[in-house]
This record gives sequence, C-alpha cells and structure tokens, in this order.
Amino acid sequence: MDKRSYDELVTFHGHSCPGLAFGYRMTVAALDALGIGRASDEALVAIVENDACGVDAVQFMAGCTFGKGNLVFRDYGKPVYTFLDRGTGRAVRVLGHGRGLPEELRGDREGSTGWLLTAPPEEVVSCAEVRRSPPPVARLHNSKACDACGERVMESRLRVVDDRHLCIPCAEGTDAA
Repeated sequence: MDKRSYDELVTFHGHSCPGLAFGYRMTVAALDALGIGRASDEALVAIVENDACGVDAVQFMAGCTFGKGNLVFRDYGKPVYTFLDRGTGRAVRVLGHGRGLPEELRGDREGSTGWLLTAPPEEVVSCAEVRRSPPPVARLHNSKACDACGERVMESRLRVVDDRHLCIPCAEGTDAA
C-alpha cells in the first residue's frame, strides 16, 4: 500500500495546518478501513463535503482528483469524506470530529495540528462502513465554442439563450474569470 507521509503532504499543500492534519487523518482512516492504497485510476472515489485544506489530503494521499472524475464535491460545509471502492463495492464515511482536542489547544494552530497528528484515531475521526452506490464513471464530453465569447466549453454546460449556445458566464452576463 502506498503510504505517503504528512511531510510530503505539507510540501504538496504548501503549509501545515489543522485542516490539513484533519484531512490526513481522515484519509488514512478511510484507506485503512477499506484496506486499499492510493488510486491510480477511477477505482477509488471520494465524495468530499467541504472545500477546505483537508481535501488536498484526499487528492495527494488517495489519488482522487477532479481530472480523473473520482473526486466529487458536495458543498455541505461538513468535515466529512465518503470513500467508495468500485472494485469491492465497499464504502466508508469518515467524520473529522476532533472531540478529544484538549481545551487549552483550541485556537493554538501549531499545538492543535500536532495533537491531531498524534492523538488516537477515535479522538480525531469516526469511520463507519456505509451503503452507497458509486457515482457514474467520468465521461468525456464534446466541446463547442460559445457563440458569445468564442471559448470552448463542454456541450453539456452550454445554455441556449435566444437560439445562441452560450457558456454559463456569458449566459448569466458575468465575467468568466
């Protein structure tokens, strides 16, 4: 099993912080529970419920990425990741709770990060097997030029406005950048 270190993850992410430490512990707990390593293809899927630092751990440690279509973002604002192994059909839901964090470390970025990395797993995360169908495998979509800005866009994202095929920013009248 490919086990990457927290220090390697910090290099990937750019800094150490409590959110990254949570993501690291959550991802390791999920991979251990499923008995698998880093995905080289779409066999492992991660559904993340926030867009915080910890999601970089999912990408780096588990190999789930938007580009491969095996990283799914649900904007629920929760420290929860669900990992699904397409090969076995097993899935686990991991919650980063940090219930055991000592009161004196709250607000102490470095101290809480250190605690999150060394505390017993049950004080940091909850991991439970769940039943969940995996999302469909990633599909390739044809591209077409937007009739307004000329930029190429996946056909499935085009909007028809007054018989013109527009990208979402042009259809909404907003800048693409």
